[in-house]
Amino acid sequence: MKFYQTFKKRFGFLLLGILLIIPTVFSYAQTVQEIQNKINQKDSDIQQLEKEIAAYQAEIDNLGQQKSSLSSSLKQLDLTKKKLTADIAVTQNKIDKTNLKIQNLSSDIGVKENSINNNLDSIKLEIRKINEFERKSLVETILSNSDFTMIWNDVDNIITVREKVRENIKNLKVVKSELEDTRKVTIDAKNELTKLKSQLSDQQKIVVQNTNEKNKLLKQTKNNEANYQKLLKDRIAKRDAFEKELRDYEAQLQFIIDPSKLPSGRVLSWPLSNIFITQLFGKTVDSKRLYASGTHNGVDFRASIGTPVMSMADGVVMGVGDTDATCYGASFGKFVFIQYNNGLSSTFGHLSLIKAYEGQNVKRGDIVGYSGNTGHSTGPHLHVSLYASQAAKMASKASAACDGRVYRLPVASINAYLDVLSYLPSYTLTKNLINAKTTND
Repeated sequence: MKFYQTFKKRFGFLLLGILLIIPTVFSYAQTVQEIQNKINQKDSDIQQLEKEIAAYQAEIDNLGQQKSSLSSSLKQLDLTKKKLTADIAVTQNKIDKTNLKIQNLSSDIGVKENSINNNLDSIKLEIRKINEFERKSLVETILSNSDFTMIWNDVDNIITVREKVRENIKNLKVVKSELEDTRKVTIDAKNELTKLKSQLSDQQKIVVQNTNEKNKLLKQTKNNEANYQKLLKDRIAKRDAFEKELRDYEAQLQFIIDPSKLPSGRVLSWPLSNIFITQLFGKTVDSKRLYASGTHNGVDFRASIGTPVMSMADGVVMGVGDTDATCYGASFGKFVFIQYNNGLSSTFGHLSLIKAYEGQNVKRGDIVGYSGNTGHSTGPHLHVSLYASQAAKMASKASAACDGRVYRLPVASINAYLDVLSYLPSYTLTKNLINAKTTND
């Protein structure tokens, strides 16, 4: 029978196709394993570097406990540079790992697309054969052939072909779904790669900034401890004068806060990936020692230089700037001021690098800057001030404490300052209200 012969030819072709595909699949498997081995090596390198970073951070934290001196400041800058270099190495390894992952996913996509095309071609052939058989009635087949064994073989074959069509369609659906998932993972990996490359560029800028800061300190002090202590004393005096000036100005900003415009509940997200609180809001032991007003107007988080700082909710960037350009060491240093869509606003202070711009719409979790040690800061950390948006704004004002220079920074009426911890996720304070262990809310 012609149909029977065609059927045998078809399956012979499929068998040949399978034999031809086997070496390709084996080669692909080898490539996948090679790529996975490289990914595993990158993971190992990252873990080793993270141990080095933790060791550098421990040394930096220890220096922060010591009395401020020129030698300790220089050592801190040197350790920070080493840590930042290790941070860069980690980011580069993550970039390499992500590139390998994308390479692996691309190969997987190619295999799945070939599988889909093979299934489609097979379905087309099978449907064509079914149509050929059905165009010829069973009576015509019987009358044209006296060999009933061949006739029933043809009938069995067509049933087999129908089942094969069903099986191929089923396989096609599975592979198509897997392909869509793989493509989504690939897109996510490419987006992550873009973020990592941006972060790498930022880290390199911060290293240069760190080097410049060390050179500037050496030039100002002429590598002399007495000169350093005099510089420190002058900065503290200027800071206290500037703080009093700002406090007096904000005290004049009389504003009646409407409680109905403030959100309830823990509506904000943590601004850092790892949380360690170094100073609370309001009157604390440290605030009496460190601030002329005796009150701390925000919450401080331990954060090494170059740590990504994230927006705590959706909102608009109302201002960015660097108070050091007007009055060095007297205020926020580099800052980002965000008005959120929930009635709250915040300032992130002492940043090393600003990654937002005025008027920018930001989403919860977006990186808006990197923590640092700029402005009035006794060591690397992130300062977060929170306000009722209705009474907070950007302002420009001449500063008598800073030789009449005009500064521009966020200001708010005194009663508009809020404790950010009241709006952040649930946490547990331990070790004399210092270490905050976060929990999901």
